[in-house]
Parts: sequence; C-alpha cells; structure tokens
Amino acid sequence: MRRFLPDTFTILLVGTVILASLLPASGTFAGYFGIATDCAIALLFFLHGARLSRDVVIAGLLHWRLHLVILLTTFGVFPLLGMGLGFLPETILPHPLYLGILFLCVLPSTVQSSIAFTSMAGGNVPAAICSASASNIFGMFLTPLLVGLLFSVGGHGGFSWDAFLQICIQLLLPFIVGQVLQPWIGSWIRTRKKLLMPVDRGSILMVVYLAFSKAVVEGLWHTFSLADIAVVIVADMLLLAIVLCATMYGSRWLGFNKADEITITFCGSKKSLASGVPMANVIFAGQSIGAIVLPLMLFHQIQLMVCAVIAQKYAAAARRQATEAEIEEAASPA
Repeated sequence: MRRFLPDTFTILLVGTVILASLLPASGTFAGYFGIATDCAIALLFFLHGARLSRDVVIAGLLHWRLHLVILLTTFGVFPLLGMGLGFLPETILPHPLYLGILFLCVLPSTVQSSIAFTSMAGGNVPAAICSASASNIFGMFLTPLLVGLLFSVGGHGGFSWDAFLQICIQLLLPFIVGQVLQPWIGSWIRTRKKLLMPVDRGSILMVVYLAFSKAVVEGLWHTFSLADIAVVIVADMLLLAIVLCATMYGSRWLGFNKADEITITFCGSKKSLASGVPMANVIFAGQSIGAIVLPLMLFHQIQLMVCAVIAQKYAAAARRQATEAEIEEAASPA
C-alpha cells in the first residue's frame, strides 16, 4: 500500500495550499514575494540547463522515431483529448477548471519521474533522458503557442506576444545560459542533487503559494465545490488512462521493442508540474491561476501513483522472463 501514499513533495504541496487558504499573501508582501518567486524560477531553469549534458542530447537525437512519437503524444494527442472534454456542459465541469485541464494538456513531459520510472521498469534510459529534456525545451515554445491557439479558438482569450517574450526571458534565457556554462559547472551541479533539490521544489511551492493566495483572496473555495474537484480528478484519470493505453499499445503496433515501449509509455503520458506552474505564472500574469494549476497538481499525484504500479509490473515481467530463460538454458542439453 505504500506506493499509493502521497510522496513528501505532494504533502508539501497540500500544506502550501492550506497555508495559502489560511494565510494568503496580499498587499506589499505579495509584491515582494512575487519578485522572489520570479528569481527562484529563473534559477530553476538555469539549473535545468546546466544539468543537461550535450552528449546525452546528441546520443538521444539518433533515436528520432521514438522522440517523434513522444512529442506527438505530448503536444498532439493530449491537446486533442483536452479539447474533447470541452464538450462537457459547464454544469458538470466549470469553465475555469476546464481551462486548467486544457492548460495541463499542452504542457511538456516531466524529466525526473519519467527517467526514474523508465529505469525502474527496465526501459531505454538514455532515450528517456533525451526525450524528456527535449520535451521541456520544445515546451517553452509550443506550450505558449498552443495556449494562444486553443484558448483563442475556444473563445477563452489567448495570451499576448508579450507573454511569449516573457517566457523567453524568464525561462528560456536562464536555460540557455545554463547550457552555455554546462561544460564548466554541469558536473558539479549533477553531483549535488540533494543540495539543489530545495531550489527545484522550493520554486514550485513559492509559485503555488502565490497563485493560491491570489485565488483565495478572490474567493476560489467559495466558487468550486467538492463535487467540482471530484469531476477534475475523474477527468485527469480518464486522460491518463487513454494516453497510457495509446502509448503502450501504439508503440507495440509501431514495432518498437520492449525497452522503447517502456520509454514511450512513461515519457509520453507525463505532464510536468515543475515546468507547468512557472509557465502558468508567466502566461496568465495578472490573472488568478489557482483554478488553472489545480488540475495539474491533482494530475501530478495521480500519474505518480499509477505509473509506480505499472513500472513495478514491467519490472516483475522482466524478472520472470529472465528466470524462465535461465531455466530453459539450464535444461537444454550441453
């Protein structure tokens, strides 16, 4: 049952939402806290750029078919499914929460958990590293463009090009600077994961606290009921189930081997909380993003629990096959 329990970071997220509900940031403090949050996000993407080895990128690019399938799933299949949920009446899925689900669908894949689950299940880890990283790099361009396209088509109002420029300045520029300095500081950063983890997670918690503080001040919890939250959870689970089936069985149909199937399944079905929350903060600047990031936060925990079970099943199947192969080898005549 331990795998179904929330991880430490999820507990911290819940605690942050509770803190923002009870003691929301407002006034001058919210302004200064917002500046500190922007600095923390810039530092986060600088570290992402500095961690990523160029050798990994070059090696991974050789497996272009696998990466193309993952990118098409992340930025094609997911958005189409999100648009399909738009046919639900607003009495079932409130409009602000639907926008949050639509935003979730245009986000890049995760990096850490995609690689971790791929490794646990016995997948193609180098390809997972490259694919997940590429997804986040392309996401800096594709996510704001898809938000502008889908939100405008749906009559929800997209974002301005100023917001796209802000994405480049706040997220892409620090990432590029990190890549430029990677040959000198990359090894040092990669060997100090525990030291740098507070920056990685702390910046997300800061954005969540600021977002929910503003939403609480504007009456977030008076707007949505527990039934509304339950509908979002069901929608998140449905999205994840469809994409998991599509990536798992689709990769087999396309002729990928088992290791690549595992990589496509885990990298193609994830959505990044680490990239999504900062992007929401920039793209929807000046707006209340509490309802925007709520479906993403719920999806984050659901994908961790479900993929942990699937990864263990893949690993168990691999162990059984290895044992059967050893038995057959031992039984065969010399």
